[in-house]
Amino acid sequence: MTGLGAVTPLGNTHDEYWKRLVAGESGVGPVTAFDASEFPTRFAAEVKDFDAEALIGRREARRMDRFAQFALIAAQEAIEDARFPEERDFREDVGVLMGTGIGGILSFEAASNKAHKEGTWSKITPFFIPMLMGNAAPAHISMHYGFRGPSFTTASACASSNDGLAMAYNMIARGDARAMVAGGAEATVSPLALGGFCSMKALSTRNDDPARASRPWDRERDGFVLGEGSAVLVLEEYEAARARGARIYAELLASGQSSDAYNIVAPDPESYGAELALRRALKNAGLDASDVDYINAHGTSTPQGDVAESQAIGRVFGTRVAVSSNKSMIGHALGAAAALEAVSTVLAIYNDTIPPTINYEFPDPECTLDYVPNIARRATVNVALSNSFGFGGHNSVLAFRKAAA
Repeated sequence: MTGLGAVTPLGNTHDEYWKRLVAGESGVGPVTAFDASEFPTRFAAEVKDFDAEALIGRREARRMDRFAQFALIAAQEAIEDARFPEERDFREDVGVLMGTGIGGILSFEAASNKAHKEGTWSKITPFFIPMLMGNAAPAHISMHYGFRGPSFTTASACASSNDGLAMAYNMIARGDARAMVAGGAEATVSPLALGGFCSMKALSTRNDDPARASRPWDRERDGFVLGEGSAVLVLEEYEAARARGARIYAELLASGQSSDAYNIVAPDPESYGAELALRRALKNAGLDASDVDYINAHGTSTPQGDVAESQAIGRVFGTRVAVSSNKSMIGHALGAAAALEAVSTVLAIYNDTIPPTINYEFPDPECTLDYVPNIARRATVNVALSNSFGFGGHNSVLAFRKAAA
């Protein structure tokens, strides 16, 4: 991993995101994108101070959904951070792979509302379909930089970005690309998405105290917090990166995937699928459970999900490994969540610092691991895993290692 970029509820660079994660700050607050006063949940983890037109130009920004804008800005930071060579032949072999769970839902809502208000389909912008497409994010990044390697989108709900990073690894390993720009993007703080999750009763309703609403593994948790954002990582073959003098944040060793084969939204209460993904990641990376120093958990703050994940981790690792959840601070960015967590996992390794799980006050007797409560922890992190589990029973785990000196 030679480059990192992020657009998040805690800041719009990976440096700011990391500093505020380690400080244990919350990016959750009342919804500002629209009037949410009639919703059971009236708060979210929104990206703040984001001016796409100032960053990428008015013409280009107006032809992109917000999720694709996030992706392009995060990619710009990651590519600059990686210090890519300018030679055309290098960029010919760079691919782009982005995950998203929903894609251009804001453009979908806007076009639908306008067509109904005007009473005619002819008011729909000709850019509607290109803005709606889930593959718009990698397409815009490829076009912006002239990258001609493989370019596509993964969509496995909240596991989308982990699956995309795993595919990016495989493409480099088999010689399809010399580098991959990979991550995820999501912008779903909208009436339709908020209403849909409220109807499912999946969201916290702690409207009187939004900053303390996302509380993974805490006994008082009552649902997840809707988030948004994008994160992008640059992957290169290790020896090639060293040969060009690139800074290497960490190595991506392997991944492990599985399916719950249980329910379209509920986690398997036996957590067998999550356990399989963890064990497969270890096997594919050539690791023992005792090698792992830290797990960046899925940790959504849902009553069932947190118990299932804790049980799976406990069966594989016991209680010795440190576990924490970024979602306590940035909410759940759906298809972008895994990429945001991959960036923080890589930075945990690079900086030997584990971000905390904030809002952890009342231990749940069914969740008995070391959740790094409320305060970041200095610790040697040589190997870390990052978990992501999506609606549909998609489980995806990435294994990272500190780069050799």
